Amino acid sequence: QVQLVESGGGLVQAGGSLRLSCAASGRTFSSYAMGWFRQAPGKEREFVAAIAWSGGGTIYADSVKGRFTISRDNVVNTVSLQMNSLKPEDTAIYYCARTKGGLLRQRRAYDYWGQGTQVTVSS
Repeated sequence: QVQLVESGGGLVQAGGSLRLSCAASGRTFSSYAMGWFRQAPGKEREFVAAIAWSGGGTIYADSVKGRFTISRDNVVNTVSLQMNSLKPEDTAIYYCARTKGGLLRQRRAYDYWGQGTQVTVSS
């Protein structure tokens, strides 16, 4: 059974920073690309960022490019999302997810999801 557990969410003021972490179970963590998605109330779950198994390839949504950085540590089976210059529109539940590849900007490419962690950015 694959288990993903997010942590690090919270309440910050606009312009502040948060670092989210996702702990993954399984001996094959390093064989999978990982992604972050977010979902705000009343909106569809949207792509945020993804990282290849090696950590050498990353992609970002245009809305977060230059502000967010995704990284991974395959030794301890974690993937992180450093979020800087946060804006109120970044407020959402953030989910990490696992994929074997494909169209990484689409949620249907992912087969396992964490429970989510709430990020709230105040004005």
